Amino acid sequence: MRADEIRSHVRKQPFRPFRLYLTDGASYEVHHPELIYVSRREVVVALEFGEDDMPERSAYCDPMHITHIEPLDGAEHEQPRSSRT
Repeated sequence: MRADEIRSHVRKQPFRPFRLYLTDGASYEVHHPELIYVSRREVVVALEFGEDDMPERSAYCDPMHITHIEPLDGAEHEQPRSSRT
């Protein structure tokens, strides 16, 4: 997935929590936009928080290995609308 596509999910207003799915079968939940960092070559997701609300661990992912994103609220992920003639 392109980094700009991932970043658009992070920047949506209002923010909707989502899950990232990777090619190796792993998935990561993002509950707040401050818990993910997106660059062209790396996506970092904060995991497992300590008592001080600082992440204890982070997952580092290559955007190429993110296959899709789904919202956590149970709604289906957005599909482009096809035009009918």
